[in-house]
Amino acid sequence: MRCHKMTQKLDYVQCPTRCPECRSSNIVYDGETGECICGECGLVIRQETLDQGPEWRALTLEEKNKKRRAGPPTDYSRYDKGLSTMIQVDRDAFGHPLSLETKRQMWRLRRWHIRSRMHASQSRNLMHAMNELELLSDRLHVPSSIKEMAAVIYRKALDKDLVRGRSIAGIVAASLYAAIRFIKAPQTLKEVAEASIRSEKEIARDYRLLIRRIDMKMPVDNPLEYVSKIAERAGISGETLGLAIRIVRDAQQKHVTTGKDPSGLAAAALYIACRMKKEKVNQRVLSQAADVTEVTIRNRKRELAKALNLKA
Repeated sequence: MRCHKMTQKLDYVQCPTRCPECRSSNIVYDGETGECICGECGLVIRQETLDQGPEWRALTLEEKNKKRRAGPPTDYSRYDKGLSTMIQVDRDAFGHPLSLETKRQMWRLRRWHIRSRMHASQSRNLMHAMNELELLSDRLHVPSSIKEMAAVIYRKALDKDLVRGRSIAGIVAASLYAAIRFIKAPQTLKEVAEASIRSEKEIARDYRLLIRRIDMKMPVDNPLEYVSKIAERAGISGETLGLAIRIVRDAQQKHVTTGKDPSGLAAAALYIACRMKKEKVNQRVLSQAADVTEVTIRNRKRELAKALNLKA
């Protein structure tokens, strides 16, 4: 007899009601393996069974009623929040193909359905903005949580009428950069501008406008979040990377990093670590990896060496 951890009764799982071997009705479901098992003889009746229950947990009745819903969750990165429907034009509800005349009628209904949703200018604006946000997020390879936050920021800007007279693409890029800064993702304004069709100057101006008008409290960038990224681009060893991280932490304890560009500080710490470990990485390679100038690296290197009494 096979032993299984029986964890769940058959509330949502499609399992047989009786065992085909011993005809017992004691059928249980193992949620870890997705198997339907007979509780009497241990026969595995069905494997990889699809659990059609909710993906959330509720510990109280109030929490269960609060989380109960129909359909997918709200997606703010889609202009209609993922709640609208689309008219099918080729098959009916049973999967049978429609006649040519019915198809023409469905196409006309679908066209007017789309036009009715796009009648308001705000809906057209959101549709264009969310498409631009999708393209920009794919180019930067940002996670869905950042894209969702950027969509919420843009919707707030649209409600406050900040998009009027400004480029939609610029406000979208500024919203995405604000979400990146808020989540503390290691991506710079220049990288966002390179992926966008708007200039870095325009995105920075729109970003400052969003922060001021929406009243967002942005966290301060941490240079430690840029060290690994720059080291990987420059091909620096793990031992040198560890030393650079210790240098940045010592500088933070002595408040040397206050008001400095985190990318320049991270690149300077890596340059000092390379000099101390005798690893041959010059300033040009680090400046290209960190997207800063060599002058910035030299200035930050002098400040770190003086504050921490380092010989590099």
